[in-house]
Amino acid sequence: MQYRNDRQGQPISVLGYGCMRFARKGAGIDLDKAETEVMAAIRAGVNYFDTAYIYPGSEAALGEILARNHCRDRVKIATKLPQYLVRGAGDLERYFTEELRRLRTDHVDFYLMHMLTDVESWHKLEAAGVRRWLADKKAAGQIRQVGFSFHGGTEMFTRLLDCYDWDFCQIQYNYVDEHSQAGRAGLQAAAARGLPVIIMEPLRGGKLVNLLPEEARRLFAGSPRPWTPAEWALRWLWDQPEVTCVLSGMNSLEMVEENCRIADSTRPGQMTREDFALLEEVKEAIARRVKAPCTGCGYCMPCPKGVDIPGAFRCYNEMYTENKKTGRREYWQVVSLRREPAFATQCVGCGRCEQHCPQHLPIRALLKEADKALRPWPYRFAGWVSRKYLFSGVRHKK
Repeated sequence: MQYRNDRQGQPISVLGYGCMRFARKGAGIDLDKAETEVMAAIRAGVNYFDTAYIYPGSEAALGEILARNHCRDRVKIATKLPQYLVRGAGDLERYFTEELRRLRTDHVDFYLMHMLTDVESWHKLEAAGVRRWLADKKAAGQIRQVGFSFHGGTEMFTRLLDCYDWDFCQIQYNYVDEHSQAGRAGLQAAAARGLPVIIMEPLRGGKLVNLLPEEARRLFAGSPRPWTPAEWALRWLWDQPEVTCVLSGMNSLEMVEENCRIADSTRPGQMTREDFALLEEVKEAIARRVKAPCTGCGYCMPCPKGVDIPGAFRCYNEMYTENKKTGRREYWQVVSLRREPAFATQCVGCGRCEQHCPQHLPIRALLKEADKALRPWPYRFAGWVSRKYLFSGVRHKK
């Protein structure tokens, strides 16, 4: 297993275990199956295990497995504060205490503010006293390192980087999302600040394996490299020295063994010009199925009315390159749950965005199409209810 260091100089395995996708059995987790896979990963050198308060049964299952095998000291546990549920100072302690109980531990190695979507969500936590609370937990050794996970655009990500003295961060990143969400620019901005970067969704939840267009599959099959689509995606990430650890939601022994083999044999800088050229062809094959040929360059931003134009188009495209549910869920995460609205319906048709678009897209017309597709009336109503609940509590400091 290869390792890259955290901010304290301690080794993190380049392959991390994403515990959200433990195999299910009936209404719960198949604990025996998960135990076999987790212990195989630990024996292979994986030492970073990622879970969260809201992953059903995940924290408790991981805690049980580590306790059964007396190996808590061999791993680093990363779990997350459900910041979107925090209404006041008491919630910070309540959720954390519950997580320690589930995980059967007295400390968390890596503690993330889960799914920060914008600076305002951090200000809400500040109003609840999170700075003092985190300082006390770090001083007591109950939290070793503090970070955040993020869904959103590059500009917002870089602003969040400067909000707190973070120890690490976690972003969605893969060869398709190279220039969307935090993207390569966000990855490099975090690395420039000395922050380890944990990667989630390296395969887009398996979609870069199971939902590839036929043309993309043919391109991979015709390569002289004997790599599977999954291996191409993982090697692309580990080729970049700024990437610290790549999470994989492994739920079979075969997947654990294969991913550990790839992680052990990959070094930064091994991919060739020909390899990158092939991946560009694959990306083009995927892009041909999109509705809005937006590259995510961000030249259309900022919108004077606050519309997240690249975010809307990326999610609209995901409805057709992947499936409708995926695109709508992504839009929910990166746009609908922001404190400051960023919906396409806020567009007043000024046309400033179209003047700066390198692709000369009819942005105003496409935004209307995207909003109609991404937010049918049940989603609009559910979004209204969620926003009313999330943002009616603690008010942030000015």
